[in-house]
Amino acid sequence: MADIAQNPAMEKPQGTRVGIVMDNLRERIASRSLMLGARVPSIRVMTDALGVSKSTVVEAYDRLVAEGVIVARRGSGFFVSGHAPPLALADLGPRLDREVDPLWLTRQSLQSGAKVLKPGCGWMPASWLPEDGVRRALRAVARDPQSPLADYANPYGLPALRQQLAWRLAQHGVDAPPEQIVLTDGGTHALDLVCRFLLEPGDTVLIDDPCYFNFQALLRAHRARIVGVPYTPSGPDLAAFERALITHRPRLYVTNSAIHNPTGATLAPAPRLAAFDGLARVVSIGSFSKTLSAAARCGYIAARAEWIEPLIDLKLATSFGNGQLTASVVHRLLVDGTYRRHLESMRAKLADAMGETMRRLGYAGLDVWTRPRAGMFVWARLPNSLDAADIARHALGANVVLAPGNVFSVSQSATGYLRFNVSQCNRPKVYEALQRAMESAAARGERERA
Repeated sequence: MADIAQNPAMEKPQGTRVGIVMDNLRERIASRSLMLGARVPSIRVMTDALGVSKSTVVEAYDRLVAEGVIVARRGSGFFVSGHAPPLALADLGPRLDREVDPLWLTRQSLQSGAKVLKPGCGWMPASWLPEDGVRRALRAVARDPQSPLADYANPYGLPALRQQLAWRLAQHGVDAPPEQIVLTDGGTHALDLVCRFLLEPGDTVLIDDPCYFNFQALLRAHRARIVGVPYTPSGPDLAAFERALITHRPRLYVTNSAIHNPTGATLAPAPRLAAFDGLARVVSIGSFSKTLSAAARCGYIAARAEWIEPLIDLKLATSFGNGQLTASVVHRLLVDGTYRRHLESMRAKLADAMGETMRRLGYAGLDVWTRPRAGMFVWARLPNSLDAADIARHALGANVVLAPGNVFSVSQSATGYLRFNVSQCNRPKVYEALQRAMESAAARGERERA
């Protein structure tokens, strides 16, 4: 039997109805919605679903049989043949240009050199973070004979840091004693553990539309079915949310319950969801990557008591623990006042940068969707129905990484939006590249209309 990931397509009729049927089936197999040995939709079902003729589907299936992608069993139908290809997240979800899809956007931001400006990235410049404080904390931890520099961590994570986190969560109205907190290597690790614990392949998960794009990437890695709920300046559209609950009966809803990414909106009412729920049905996840150091990966999960042991088992099975040294450094920064002073300074810088960025975007003709009350993101609409992907592609050629709206939208309904990180927008070149990209896109549109 042939492995479809390792064999070139055989003379597929590109751009034809037959090709459309073949692509549809290939994508279902690549995304694991059709697994090895699964029955392929019947010719009649595929005919109705894609609005093509029976003969078109028959020809498409015959070609796929010839390639070894599917097999025909007399009297039973068609079935997936061979093995599913290795999981490639770039092949899942909406088809985007590789230069502007979510994972490539992250790669551009992480792999590019110092000459590349990154107003589309999701973190602050290193100069905005307390690097001197982190170095002092590292030296202090290294000098402390009680600091664990060689041993594995307690499965729960450093007790002193969990105690500090319990106190901090209480300031937001979340009652989470230390024994209901598990430390992780960052927020993504935390969300991955929760997904491993709560999801089965095919489960439906609600997310905001738009939302933080890595929510989508991680959920696809867990083979979840993603349903978007339109997001408003005060939170999810409640009527749409109710319809989604009734129609899809989702397993989870994943959201930013404080400052929303990418829109910068603040959920109304202001308290965290976990404060209302008492962790009965809400899991609270957080990290220090964006506010303290991306190099010191430290996050946490706060959950109901009976879920903690299974989460720890998953943590041990997949990572055998978390960074003990990092946890010790973060704890020291919290208790010696460095983190508090840093947050006060950072909030002032972000407020100034927010005002300046919105002013410059307004001059460029963009319309800010909502004025953020805090945080570092601005969600702005381009003028004249310009396509943000075109703008981002043009700006990338000028060494400026922008974040087009559809990267964040499961419904692909944010074609005209860009997300701006105000902490990375303080260089004139950002706006010069944006302006040139807009002018180029507008001129191309006029030529096409002519």
